[in-house]
Amino acid sequence: MTFHLAQVNIGRMRHPIDDARMADFVAQLDPINTLADAAPGFVWRLQSTSGNATDVPYSDDPFMLVNMSVWESLETLREYTYNSRHIGVFRDRARWFEKMERPQYCLWWIPAGNIPTVAEARERLEHYQAHGATPYAFWFSQPFPAEAAIPATPR
Repeated sequence: MTFHLAQVNIGRMRHPIDDARMADFVAQLDPINTLADAAPGFVWRLQSTSGNATDVPYSDDPFMLVNMSVWESLETLREYTYNSRHIGVFRDRARWFEKMERPQYCLWWIPAGNIPTVAEARERLEHYQAHGATPYAFWFSQPFPAEAAIPATPR
């Protein structure tokens, strides 16, 4: 079986998305999404008809944004995340998003061709927040091989 890598990251905005203080973030959405779409190893990203995911609900909190994507490998996602123009947005995130107490990101393996749902991503992230890195949900610093993937909810 072939696997792809899913990722989720969330952030709680400091201001409403249409607030002038969020304008620099909003202005970068299309260029950064275009960069991701063309990146080696990119498979899929969460988006609505707007072309981004700022209007896709993650929870009942309207200030919480969700970003999800699927990549061919850990290496291709790492390259995009840390070695492309994306790193600038990543470094500036404190301007637009609150510092969270728990991790706001995680990775997990999915069978190639599958598309994760926001509900699945939330479940994986909550598991990572509660248990740390496991084959069910992990991060770049503590990866697990695709062969260790756990497709169903761990018990």
